[in-house]
Amino acid sequence: MAGDINDVTIQYEEDGQVLVKELDKIVLSKGAWSTVIFRYQQWENGKGAFSKDRYTIRRYRKVSDEYRQQSKFNISSPDQAKKLIDALQQWI
Repeated sequence: MAGDINDVTIQYEEDGQVLVKELDKIVLSKGAWSTVIFRYQQWENGKGAFSKDRYTIRRYRKVSDEYRQQSKFNISSPDQAKKLIDALQQWI
């Protein structure tokens, strides 16, 4: 795990094949508990290609100078992302 929240990644590789390709990330909050939103693509074996863009929000806790994932929320579709944006815009 990373000692700096800016170094945290969800990029994942197995046997030289990238299975989760991180496209972008934004650190939403920093500290002992940090929140990061990621934009990524996942390898789909059946299609032999990467998926459309996906999004996940993850919470990390710093323990012994390393950030460890504590929870995550995967945004399942562009429609759900838009509804989340709409809800937040109504409240803020």
